[in-house]
Amino acid sequence: MQYQQSMKEFEQFLQASAPQIPSFHPYFATAFWEMLLYGGKRFRPNLLLAVVSGLRPIMTKNAFLPALALECLHTYSLIHDDLPCMDNASLRRGKPTLHTTYDEVSATLVGDGLNTYAFYLLSCAKLDPSVQIQLVKELAYAGGIGGMVIGQALDCHFENQALPLEQLQEIHSNKTAKLIAASLKMGAIIANAADPLTQDLWDFGLRLGLFFQIRDDVIDAVQEAAQAGKPTRNDGQKNSYVNLLGLAQAKELLQAESSALATSIEAFPKPIAKNLSMLLGDYFKEIV
Repeated sequence: MQYQQSMKEFEQFLQASAPQIPSFHPYFATAFWEMLLYGGKRFRPNLLLAVVSGLRPIMTKNAFLPALALECLHTYSLIHDDLPCMDNASLRRGKPTLHTTYDEVSATLVGDGLNTYAFYLLSCAKLDPSVQIQLVKELAYAGGIGGMVIGQALDCHFENQALPLEQLQEIHSNKTAKLIAASLKMGAIIANAADPLTQDLWDFGLRLGLFFQIRDDVIDAVQEAAQAGKPTRNDGQKNSYVNLLGLAQAKELLQAESSALATSIEAFPKPIAKNLSMLLGDYFKEIV
């Protein structure tokens, strides 16, 4: 119950947290927070809160700004991913993408702003300065050239070139999995978890991130845009698990990873295991 309540309170916190942007620009301030207000799964913030509320519930509200930093950085990546120079997508979270509603320049700058704002939020968190520095390090690594940015660069560069499974996994480990793993690790840092548990959460997060990439590839192949909340059948030129393995084998791999992750959760301390099971249960169900 406590974790569910913290997720609800975080959503309320996010809705009320749009920054004041003093400017005579006609719509930039509105556009800046628009994609966050559209919702989304809040998956990365909820991973962080699952660990903090499981290990040190008293620190949960102090973890809201780092959780929001994760959501800001993730949302920036979605806005940039949707730009005409990348996926040229018209729909995200069931709503028009920012460059569609406004223009490409505004969408690019909103993404830039959310990226940098994430680190401003970490600097404002009511945490020990040494903890803040560790959080900045983890988010910058996983969201930057050590993770998401190089993953996106590889993904874009090797479109129309079939890669082997090992390189496909390297792309998605960087592009998707490291930020998911960082969400769990940042929660462990805030909760002052022991090093072995922190490492186990990171390792679990890397595998969870690859699971989500496989899942996303399957969704792209089998669901319509209205159901997925974003354009589908859009990965024809990309290196995806469906394109490499075929849909049937990708589904088999997805089910195997789902079972392995569910088993791994049981090894965590009971409060964390309970929270993660609550958060991830629906994702482990078969995609239809």
